[in-house]
Amino acid sequence: MAKIYYVIGPSGAGKDTLLDAIRSAYPQDIIVAHRYITRPFGAGGENHVAVSESEYLSRQQKGLFAMSWQAHGLYYGIGVEVNTWLDKGFSVLLNGSRAELAQAQRCFGESLVPVVVNVRLEVLRARLQQRGRESAQEIERRLRRAVEYSLSGDPSYHQIDNSGDINSSVAQFSQIRCQVEGVQP
Repeated sequence: MAKIYYVIGPSGAGKDTLLDAIRSAYPQDIIVAHRYITRPFGAGGENHVAVSESEYLSRQQKGLFAMSWQAHGLYYGIGVEVNTWLDKGFSVLLNGSRAELAQAQRCFGESLVPVVVNVRLEVLRARLQQRGRESAQEIERRLRRAVEYSLSGDPSYHQIDNSGDINSSVAQFSQIRCQVEGVQP
């Protein structure tokens, strides 16, 4: 049965890098969903569909999002096309939001597989500093948020430690997929 792997974790944990690596490792088996975001194309490092606020609201009103939310002054949406992909038997990889996990569970039910990307705090700090998008104060706020929203201790979610190299993280995802879907690595 097709699944939605709902990848969540703190900003700077390497979710986008992980999604890109999984996309490369499983081009025939997994579809990576793009998020519709009211953020300019190329901003933020995520491969997303950039839409204006008015276009976003129009799409939302027309029922074109399977789920949608607001965070950090932006609108985010997951297109209804993910339901078509699931119906056709394709598993989907989705960059989710920790704060919207309950909504995702309501929207996708038993198809949803929460995957928490964890990273050691010192690695997270270094990554946030290296990307140079936030001030020192904003980095400290993100680190506090990472601790406050930590889902690493919850046994009902699948865990990936992304503190090391990306190949190790892809191997961890492969193990999760084998367990969930019963496929061979």
